Amino acid sequence: MTALRETPSHRPPVLLVHGWAGSFDRTWVRGGLVDLLRDTGRDVLAFDLPGHGTAAKSHDPADYADLASSVFARLDASSGATDAVTSSAANTRTQPVDAIGFSLGAITLLAAVVRAPERFNRVVLAGIGDGVFLPHDPRRTEKILAGLEGRAAPDDLTARIFGKIGNEAHNDPLALAAVLRRPRQEPFTKDQLAAVTCEMLIAIGDKDFSQPATQLAAAFRRARLKTLTGVDHFRTPESFDFIDAVLDFLES
Repeated sequence: MTALRETPSHRPPVLLVHGWAGSFDRTWVRGGLVDLLRDTGRDVLAFDLPGHGTAAKSHDPADYADLASSVFARLDASSGATDAVTSSAANTRTQPVDAIGFSLGAITLLAAVVRAPERFNRVVLAGIGDGVFLPHDPRRTEKILAGLEGRAAPDDLTARIFGKIGNEAHNDPLALAAVLRRPRQEPFTKDQLAAVTCEMLIAIGDKDFSQPATQLAAAFRRARLKTLTGVDHFRTPESFDFIDAVLDFLES
């Protein structure tokens, strides 16, 4: 452990991208992953998606049309490493980072990786599956909006959970609704993913509504698929199996 701390400049920083209605603090700090990464000597880049946490919270869906651009802005801002959670050496703009994304954060991170794979080293995508190859389904968005706006059917547990999370005191429900109503990009193609040279870990719970993820994992040149036993979508970031898989992947 001491040796790792003595040479952190040789190991890339880690960018963490949370999901819808989450934040860096509530998803990654509270879940314990940030401290565990720091214990391995890693610099961790704090980042909140637009509309979330400490980021700007527009109520105009058009302002969320290109969430991947916010990832690149964060990487560019990290060139001095002054706002990393732990910062022991300057990170240059050209240094690839390791990155972890969950749910909306995984979709956003995947878009960034497809656009500029050279900026990433190892990448973890959690809570997404083969649906990335399908056109956006407005009915799924409407279910989440119904939960957020208190219109969900009493027996629609998933929508009600999304609504509860979105209406927690730290969130701006109008901003989160705008994120959901954002203009959508075209689905990813397998050719796009086959061009990605990064090493990938696809992690998904066997109770996750985004299952399966076999085609997603198979589309990359170098990818591992980790199925988290007994884990649903919402429990993924704090799952011990997920955290263990991430640390093993990044440190192997």
